[in-house]
Amino acid sequence: MSESLLSSPTAAPAATTPRTTRVSIELVPRDQATLDRELAEIREHLGQICTVNVPDLLRYPTRSWQACAQVRPVIGQTIPHIRAIDIDPRRPLAMADHLQQHGIREVLVIEGDPPADMGHRTYDVTSLEIIRKFRRELPEVRVWAGLDPYRQSFARERDYAEAKLEAGAVGLFTQPFFDLRLMELWAELLPECEVFWGATSVTSERSLSYWQNRNKAVFPRDFQPTLAWNREFARTLLQFAQASGSHAYYMPIKASITEYLSGIL
Repeated sequence: MSESLLSSPTAAPAATTPRTTRVSIELVPRDQATLDRELAEIREHLGQICTVNVPDLLRYPTRSWQACAQVRPVIGQTIPHIRAIDIDPRRPLAMADHLQQHGIREVLVIEGDPPADMGHRTYDVTSLEIIRKFRRELPEVRVWAGLDPYRQSFARERDYAEAKLEAGAVGLFTQPFFDLRLMELWAELLPECEVFWGATSVTSERSLSYWQNRNKAVFPRDFQPTLAWNREFARTLLQFAQASGSHAYYMPIKASITEYLSGIL
């Protein structure tokens, strides 16, 4: 990535169609009691949150779509993450009845990391195939796809994102950003796309090292692994989403939801 690209200021893009900015929070379904407590905290303190997206983490017994059934009576809009590699391409979608029964009308399809448990069955499929499968079998469900600005070149990731949209995705959820300038570049690369821009709380040197080494994330020179810095960026990201007619989602890590987002949402 050239220094000139990152250092050139750009204005937030104008939305092609007026949209109400949605704000989502990512909640990990560790157990029912923890999830209930977090939902109550959101209802009491964070009134702008209208959506909960739930990752599908195999180390926990509750799958994402099962947790969304618990979330939906409290916060009506829920988006379970679906691991593409867990989906058998030759059989009907295993979670279809559950989604319909509980009124879950959106999903986020991601590739999915290989499981630590070698006994967990996976399939040689891509996100593109599973997006198309959802569109065929559950056409009423809005399918979101992932955008990772760090894993490959701008051109390759943009082309892959466009292929997901052509396959039937309605828009993209990004990996968390830490630099507004990089967000602005991606907004220019995908000007017609509906996007949930992501942010997370990195508040320790260990967490910073993880994001740099594991996820290859790009941090600005002024980044500080403090709650204050992350809160200010959370505010900046929300302002960007509102100005551009897009959406925002937040992934609290090692910080309570209210510590991270109170006074912002």
